[in-house]
Amino acid sequence: MTTAATAQLTRTLAAEYRGRLMSLAHEVNFPSGIRLFNEGGRADHFWIIQRGTVALDMRVPGRRPVAFETLSSGELLGWSWLFPPHVWQFGAQTSGPVRAHEFEAEAVRRMCADDPATGHAVALWVGGVLSRRLQAARTRLLDLYAPYGSGSRG
Repeated sequence: MTTAATAQLTRTLAAEYRGRLMSLAHEVNFPSGIRLFNEGGRADHFWIIQRGTVALDMRVPGRRPVAFETLSSGELLGWSWLFPPHVWQFGAQTSGPVRAHEFEAEAVRRMCADDPATGHAVALWVGGVLSRRLQAARTRLLDLYAPYGSGSRG
């Protein structure tokens, strides 16, 4: 795992839980321009980015998907795998070559169910990421579509 990826997990998951989670990972590489998942698709994997960038986007009726955040080294890509109905809430595409740790969601959910302390730690980690992502999406949409941008008060 890269230093940035280790630092991000170190801040959020205790070593015991981090080790359990990483025992389920395998390394993958994606070229630039690959669609990793689409909004509404089945969320059966997730990744921790080691190197490269991935753009998160959302569908907007009558328009192309709107990118609202770019993820890079050390960041979690995907949280929808943890919450039923396990369907992607956003889409994601590589912005350049990406190396990542990939996790099979069912195996991680099973580990979390079998070990409630690990499950709690993982849920808090993913919940923190979810909160930041939703705020980023909200801000981006306000910047794009509100009459006076995200500083607007109505």
